[in-house]
Amino acid sequence: MYHVGGRVAVEYLDPSPEIQKKKYAFKCHRIKEDGIEKIYPVNAIAFHSLHNTFATGGSDGFVNIWDGFHKKRLCQFHRYPTSIASLAFSHDGSVLAIASSYMYEELDVEHPEDAIYIRNVTDQETKPK
Repeated sequence: MYHVGGRVAVEYLDPSPEIQKKKYAFKCHRIKEDGIEKIYPVNAIAFHSLHNTFATGGSDGFVNIWDGFHKKRLCQFHRYPTSIASLAFSHDGSVLAIASSYMYEELDVEHPEDAIYIRNVTDQETKPK
């Protein structure tokens, strides 16, 4: 689950109270500039099939890799030219496709062209520590 308020939530379908105690939300895609925290929407999420980790992409232009079980960010990739619109891991988790596209957060202003980046990812970036 992802959120326009710069948070990602992990929820469970099992209604039992024991399982429901495990759900949580955490802050991501926030940047502090000049002492003010700017909160960016989370636009995309992709799950790594082997490591049970996931990537998020936001309107801040960053892609983060998360370990949801330990509630920790594993890494953050360099900032892309504009918002991250979509993410997808390859079937074996070795490649991450990243779509960078202006999402009209500031209406119709001059912006970089849309682009798709193909990034080889390593276990060091995607495997829980």
